[in-house]
Amino acid sequence: MIAAITAGGRVEGELAKAMGTTIKALAPIGTTTPLESAISGARAAGADRIVVIGGDEVRARVGANVDEVIGESPSGRENIARAIRSGEDRPLLLLASDMPFLHDDAVRAFVERARENDLALPLADADEYERTYPGAPPHATQIGNERIVNGSVVYFGPGIAPRVLDVSERLFVARKSLLRMAVLLGPVLLARFALRRLRIEHVEARATEVFGIRARAVRGSDPGLCFDIDGVDDYRYACEHHAQTR
Repeated sequence: MIAAITAGGRVEGELAKAMGTTIKALAPIGTTTPLESAISGARAAGADRIVVIGGDEVRARVGANVDEVIGESPSGRENIARAIRSGEDRPLLLLASDMPFLHDDAVRAFVERARENDLALPLADADEYERTYPGAPPHATQIGNERIVNGSVVYFGPGIAPRVLDVSERLFVARKSLLRMAVLLGPVLLARFALRRLRIEHVEARATEVFGIRARAVRGSDPGLCFDIDGVDDYRYACEHHAQTR
C-alpha cells in the first residue's frame, strides 16, 4: 500500500501566529506535528511507500522518514491530484496533515475495515467524538437520524484513485461538508439533502452507481481521524487537550 500525505496547506493571520508557522502540517502539538503523526500512522497501517506533497520546509522536516517528497503547487486541488497520481495501481491511503490526535492504532483499524472496498471514508459517532474531546469546537453533522463527524483519511483500492482522478480529488476537497458531497453526487442527493431525507446509505449507493466502485462509510471510526485544524480555536484546543492528557 502507498500512503500519500498532503502537506502543502498554508495559513495566515491569527492561526499562523498561534502556530508559529504558516504550514499547518508543521504546527507543533507537544513535541510532535500533525505531519509526523500522519507518517507514523501510515506506516503502522502497512504502507510500504510513503509520499508527502510539500515544499522545502516540509522536505527538511521529514528528511529520510519518507520515500519521496513531491513538490507542492499553489493549488490545493493540484496537490491532492499529485498525491492521487502517486497511487499507481496499488492501494492508496490519502491523508491530510492537520489531524493533531491521529494515532497508529486508529489508522491501522480503519485500513483493516476499509480493505474490502474500492473507496472508504471514516466516520466517527458524534457522541463518542464529543466524549473524547469535551468542549472542542463543534464539527458534527446531522444526516438522517445520525450525528457523525467526517474523517480526513480516504482509502482507495488498487488502481481506483488514478482511475477516477477528478472525482477523487473533488471528493477529498468535499469530505468535510455533507452539502458539497451531495452536490458532487448529483441532483437526487441534493434534493434529499434539502428535504432533510439524506442518509449515509444514499451517499454510498449513489457513489457506487455513478462511479462503478464499492464505496463505504466506515462508521464507528476513531475520533482522532476526524478532528482536524480548521481554525485557531481548533489549534488552541488541540494544544490544551494534548497537554492535559499527557
